[in-house]
Amino acid sequence: MSAEASPAGSLFARLKAAAAPTWGEYVGHPFVEAMADGTLPEAAFRHYLVQDYLFLIHFARAYALAAYKGASLAEIRAGAAGLSNIVDNEMGLHVKLCASWGLSPADLEAAPEARATMAYTRFVLETGLRGDLLDLHVALAPCMVGYAEIAEALAARPGALAPENPYAVWIGEYASDGYQAVAAAAIDNLDRLAGEVMTERRFPRLARIFEQATRLEADFWQMGLTLAV
Repeated sequence: MSAEASPAGSLFARLKAAAAPTWGEYVGHPFVEAMADGTLPEAAFRHYLVQDYLFLIHFARAYALAAYKGASLAEIRAGAAGLSNIVDNEMGLHVKLCASWGLSPADLEAAPEARATMAYTRFVLETGLRGDLLDLHVALAPCMVGYAEIAEALAARPGALAPENPYAVWIGEYASDGYQAVAAAAIDNLDRLAGEVMTERRFPRLARIFEQATRLEADFWQMGLTLAV
């Protein structure tokens, strides 16, 4: 199952539908469109990638928090799996791409955080600290599932994965079977958590968390496009 074809009755599908305009701005952002045809300026991608490395450090912390908040072994494993995917896979891609610009992991960690990076990551961590495990995973979902959906759509475009497209590696990584499986597991995990603790009265609050996180994702693309700090 692809992220884009998530089950109609899933919590993720409901959240995405409730935030449809904001979701469209996120997955169809000009930054994303420019990656597909290779017209994105290298400086914009480099700025984004450095900030995304810092972003992932905090998202790793969020998944560690998810493991800590887990009330069962399955929930602890779900948090640990998200943490492992970030530190063992995603961050490695960033290090590999940034090495071509002469940037070391130490350089990446020493980079100052942009305001968009701080706003998004602290929102997710604060949501997880004040709420329960479902609140936290809803805040994480736009990133984890959204990247899979974006990359899957981009990969289907003619020339997007061609060697001459400088962003083919990024697209290929997030469109890969491995990452698509990570996204599908995140969708399944939301449903499992919702089955245990969600009520219909709670859905509007979860929808607000999801919409806010999605808006911050769109802001993150804009930060890369405008080189904002």
